[in-house]
Amino acid sequence: MSTHLKGNIHSVQSLGTLDGPGVRFVVFMQGCNLRCSCCHNPDTWDMAGGTQYTPEQIINKAIRYKDYFGKDGGLTVSGGEPLLQAEFVYELFKLCHENDINTCLDTSGSILTDTAKTLLSQTDRVLLDIKYTTDELYLKHVGCDMSKVMAFLDYLNKEKIPTTLRQVIVPTVNDNEANIHALKEIIKKYPCIDKAELLPFRKICQVKYDDMELTFPFGHLPEANKNDTDKMQKRLGF
Repeated sequence: MSTHLKGNIHSVQSLGTLDGPGVRFVVFMQGCNLRCSCCHNPDTWDMAGGTQYTPEQIINKAIRYKDYFGKDGGLTVSGGEPLLQAEFVYELFKLCHENDINTCLDTSGSILTDTAKTLLSQTDRVLLDIKYTTDELYLKHVGCDMSKVMAFLDYLNKEKIPTTLRQVIVPTVNDNEANIHALKEIIKKYPCIDKAELLPFRKICQVKYDDMELTFPFGHLPEANKNDTDKMQKRLGF
């Protein structure tokens, strides 16, 4: 039992429909190692924030909604960056499987420690946010190099872990044919990727940056047109 193990949780969402297959109980972890220019949740950055819970406390909350999950739903852990608290998430996912609840990990894929690999052994699906397709954009707008993410994807492919590729489409940054072509090549190379989702860039997070007296790095850019993003999605073949 992991009674003494606690995780820093930013928030939970009881019935989410945008964080993996079906209806899901979503746990947003506190703390992030990256500083993405398009980040919608600057309030999750600080590792010291949030509320502490044990894995048992979280699974007890999730079980209340199990009847709504159906055959496809389950529990998703997002962030922040959940791999910063991989031991906690591993224990939570073990409890999920003991209760026949599907597990999904939403991550940037920038951390591949032994603890992260152990966590992945209990992960049914990974939502992998491949933010850009060039090292230059990663270094400029994320704060890590792309090779870390590709090493993570290599591991997912080796372990045959079903993976959903995700990317936010930001006007003037990655809304171009070269990016879509590069994503298609990644999908072709990695059979573990069986789904792909392009998400239009939005600025509803601006109020969070204002409240925290921070500058939103992409605040000057226009929001993405959903029709344009949908067309790019079709070109990916998903």
